[in-house]
Amino acid sequence: MRRDPLLASSAGLVSAALALGVGELLSALGTPGQSLVGSVAGEVVDRTPGPIIHSAIEALGTADKPVLLTIIVVVCLGLGAALGVVGRRHRAWITPVFGAAGLLGIGAGLHDPLTSRWVVVLAAGGAAVAGTLTLRLLLTKLPSTAPAEEPSGLTADAPMVAAAVSPITVPGAGTGSRRSFFALTGAVGVGAVALAAGGRALSNRSTGIGGGSAAAPLPPLPEVPSVPAPADGLAVEGISPLITPTAEFYRIDTAFTYPRADLASWRLRISGLVDRPLEFTYDELVAMPQVDVPVTIACVSNTVGGGLVGTAYWQGIPLSALLDAAGVQTGGTQIVGRSIDGFSAGFPTAAARDGRTALLALGMNGERLPVKHGFPARLIVEGLYGYVSATKWLRSIELCDWEAVDGYWVPLGWSKEGPIKLQSRIDVPRSGETIAAGPAVIAGVAWAPGVGISQVEVQVDDSPWQPAELGVELSDATWRQWSILWTASAGRHTLRVRATDAAGRVQTAAVAPVEPDGATGHHTRQVTVRA
Repeated sequence: MRRDPLLASSAGLVSAALALGVGELLSALGTPGQSLVGSVAGEVVDRTPGPIIHSAIEALGTADKPVLLTIIVVVCLGLGAALGVVGRRHRAWITPVFGAAGLLGIGAGLHDPLTSRWVVVLAAGGAAVAGTLTLRLLLTKLPSTAPAEEPSGLTADAPMVAAAVSPITVPGAGTGSRRSFFALTGAVGVGAVALAAGGRALSNRSTGIGGGSAAAPLPPLPEVPSVPAPADGLAVEGISPLITPTAEFYRIDTAFTYPRADLASWRLRISGLVDRPLEFTYDELVAMPQVDVPVTIACVSNTVGGGLVGTAYWQGIPLSALLDAAGVQTGGTQIVGRSIDGFSAGFPTAAARDGRTALLALGMNGERLPVKHGFPARLIVEGLYGYVSATKWLRSIELCDWEAVDGYWVPLGWSKEGPIKLQSRIDVPRSGETIAAGPAVIAGVAWAPGVGISQVEVQVDDSPWQPAELGVELSDATWRQWSILWTASAGRHTLRVRATDAAGRVQTAAVAPVEPDGATGHHTRQVTVRA
């Protein structure tokens, strides 16, 4: 069997891999975290219709970004393999194809606000050159023949038969041996992996928290009184804790690499329809009076019973204090947070003045705000989904008219207003778990940030709704734990939960998708009870 096309495709694949590796290594010369593949992924997201993005988040949750990055790499490698096959006979195609890929990379990189422009051109151009030269070299090393099976039982016609089955010369093939070709392609493949890994390591080289290994030590956050939390919530194994550990807190945003602020030049600006535009350094913000309060926040893409919700202690400056210092003008009815990566989100100015928690947050769970959750500063607004309020890696706060600006997600089909829906969730028993007959606990959490939870009820199969025991309430801005004891009988059972908020509103059973303003319905679980 002739295998030259297979060998050519492997040459194309490793050439594309080397191009990607070179691109990542050269990207490391730019801003911390810069990635050519990440810029391309960001461009894909920006140009993808909102419903498709929502479907990806719903299906993949916090794995959406790694999956997209993997898909982009696999597609690039697949195209490289195809180019290897084509380039085996048509060498003239190699340079234009890699050149076009380089131009696409430059376009995506220049559109990414986190990149150094000259590094984008260098990385994409270097990747295109590396891929072109490598594939041309490997194709010259392709074995010149495709051996056939050696004949047996030669007859008098042996010379003729031998000629018929002699190795076939393949047009465009090189003159190398299989052993040398495999050795060379293997070396290129290993080199590609090493370059990519080295590029990522250099790009993330201790940007430290403040954007550079040479950055000055950061001032400590001040110690401020916080709402006391009980040592333990309800004593139920598997229930969500009152305060979500930082390492387990969900992360949903549009960034494919963590934006890293250089605090030597970073400033938080307050501008727009204000009497006094203001600008603050990080040190100046840290020195301002702060509060430390627990707040439950949620992503609008959280499905009923989903995990894109969490409660943390957020330390920061009341947003109202900053607005008072700037002097909001009459027309400034919307607050728009803008991130250093280009993301924006807007919410009513009234939400920062109506008594709810609305913070410029600098800390999370007693520590400095982690980079993945928005260092150096982010916005936290009680009662609003993150897509309209929780701008991370903040660079500016702009006051404007409500109709003047739409945040990132609004043109993609999401509602301009995003109040968090009243929700409840079953944590125990877990999905797919089989439990023993007899006394069993059903438990979970419920939330209505800004209102509070007054009651949670559980239904087993078609039996009447039964009230659950409620755990402590840190504040009306946080979720509450709940539990109920159930005498489980053998068989298959359906468990449902619903909550009532402090204003007397009962969680609706009507099922609605997350788009455009959050899912509704009762969380339901099937459980098997063994005798």
